Amino acid sequence: MTGPLEDVLVVDLSRALAGPQAAMMLGDMGARVIKVEAPGQGDDTRGWGPPFVDGSSGRESTYFLSANRNKESIALDLKDTSPGGDRDVLLQLVDRADVLVENFRTGVLERLGLGFEALHARNPRLVVLSITGFGHDGPEGGRAGYDQIAQGEAGLMSLTGSGPDDPQRVGVPIADLLSGMYGAYGVVAALHERARTGVGTVVRTSLLAATVGVHAFQGTRWTVAGEVGRAQGNHHPSISPYGLFRCRDGSVQIAVGSEGLWKRLCDGFGLDPAAEGVATNAERVAVRERVLDLVEAAFADWDAEPLLARLDEVGVPAGKVRTLDEVYTSDQTASQRLLVDVEHETLGHLTLPGSALRFFDTDGAETTRTDHVAPPVLDQHGPAIRTWLGNAEEPR
Repeated sequence: MTGPLEDVLVVDLSRALAGPQAAMMLGDMGARVIKVEAPGQGDDTRGWGPPFVDGSSGRESTYFLSANRNKESIALDLKDTSPGGDRDVLLQLVDRADVLVENFRTGVLERLGLGFEALHARNPRLVVLSITGFGHDGPEGGRAGYDQIAQGEAGLMSLTGSGPDDPQRVGVPIADLLSGMYGAYGVVAALHERARTGVGTVVRTSLLAATVGVHAFQGTRWTVAGEVGRAQGNHHPSISPYGLFRCRDGSVQIAVGSEGLWKRLCDGFGLDPAAEGVATNAERVAVRERVLDLVEAAFADWDAEPLLARLDEVGVPAGKVRTLDEVYTSDQTASQRLLVDVEHETLGHLTLPGSALRFFDTDGAETTRTDHVAPPVLDQHGPAIRTWLGNAEEPR
């Protein structure tokens, strides 16, 4: 495999989404990722569906496929402590690994005899990423974490929806995904530190921490200004006009993020940018409904496509609300290499959403890896990994 992390070996003990997302991101960057799964059933997400896709030897969950590309799979029973048994195989992996990823509830690894002290005693260079629901300590440190619960507990649902009485979750498991992204970011930082110190560290994050970590201006709105943000639909709480606006045959989105853009919008659609009460952003936010009515009245006789063309002509950022099939068939999506083609062991050719990162050399040539690997079937690589572990001379 190629990529900036091609000399890194990751042992992925995680399941569901947060940990697998982190490990997959490391795999996207070229790391060798060995996913350890429970015999017989594997990762929980192998059973999450529909939809499932039928393959030559059974059905595969599209949920599992979303978070496990660029990995190998070995099935190990971590409670098998017999000599030469599955736990010993895991320990051999730990001995060779650079990174271990886990998202068990607090205390589970210790009960398995695989606590952080024991792991580092075997391999002092090991970087351990540990993801929990609400943190490893504090009054709720042992609490189980699931995405939608975390979205609510971390305040995100109170900011999302048509209004304060309509809390809504984000349409993807954003707390899981963010904790995985923060986790991968932490691992790369820990590997950089290890290059200087020679010693691995433990990186901890949680669904709670990752979600609070992206509160952005809504966070400082409370911590600095003492205001509690509330859901208010598809319009920005601090910028106006900025949001979803109706037109004759649908709707468009605009982002008027400066006074210069406000003037362009007004000049392009016959409005007065200096009108009393709406000349500045602060004034417009204070009378948001009035501004919304002004803009929608200006858009009322336009169909969406010509309206978008007009907005582009006058230099106002705008766009449509696309469905996912439109996104994945978009020429722009294809141009950004956001889809990858892989050959799955039982499903054959698959197209998957890919990494959001691309790399270029100083001459402008793209160096992003092109040899992506399909998500594995359960224990697909188990025999090969066991053989490899038995050969001390074979490189990782």
